[in-house]
Amino acid sequence: MTSDVDGDTTELSRPARRQAEIAAYVVKHGSVSANDLVEAFGVSVMTVHRDLDELERQGVVRKYRGGVSAQPTSVFESNVAYRLNTATAEKAALARHARAMIEPGMSVMLDDSTSALALVDLFEDITPLTVATNFLPAISKLTELRDITLLALGGLYSATHDSFGGMPCAEAVEALHTDLLFCSVSAVSATHAFHQEEEIVLVKRAMLRSAKTKVLLVDHGKLQRTALHRLAPLTDFDVVVVDEKTPEDLIKPLRDNGATVEVAKL
Repeated sequence: MTSDVDGDTTELSRPARRQAEIAAYVVKHGSVSANDLVEAFGVSVMTVHRDLDELERQGVVRKYRGGVSAQPTSVFESNVAYRLNTATAEKAALARHARAMIEPGMSVMLDDSTSALALVDLFEDITPLTVATNFLPAISKLTELRDITLLALGGLYSATHDSFGGMPCAEAVEALHTDLLFCSVSAVSATHAFHQEEEIVLVKRAMLRSAKTKVLLVDHGKLQRTALHRLAPLTDFDVVVVDEKTPEDLIKPLRDNGATVEVAKL
């Protein structure tokens, strides 16, 4: 045991483990105060802030005055660990609805959204399929399935998103032309789809250009959010699938502006 400079007695050889535990705690609770973390982990405020600075540098959390959050904002996309544990029932419903659009022998592209990832668990009984994706969790799952031709789309790896992106990924995408694209975004207005990060938009736009039929999967929470960068008009998608918790007063403007909207049953 070694004494920390601010008076704590901590095991300095294990900061990474403590930071991982703090990240998991923030992801579980969504938003917490620094004092919550001091009490939960038995360290000083200074130690907590050093750990949060490192986690923010990694893109895992977002600090704000008096606390920290794993929740998205208009300019901050949540870490993939947080997204994997939010709106899980809604994402499963979207995937079941989307699965009916897929036939054996098709080529399918999946973006790095957790909404599209939910589809992978439904592929086993509709093979053979050719599947292209830049999302590492999807790639890992797909390697375990039989009769799947997997096209892993490489590029610059992002630990925050656990996916590949940048210009190398966009160029790999544009070399393909798939039957279907299933993707999601962080926010949807009455007319457009948005995302917080320009680099993510770059790859998603390439995917839109590289698929014959384009399907946007959005749970109801995304119709009440904002994000900085405009991806595309909703009319660029052949179908926008929302879950049945989406209020009618949010669905109607989408349809009024020309989008084809389908509602997935929970």
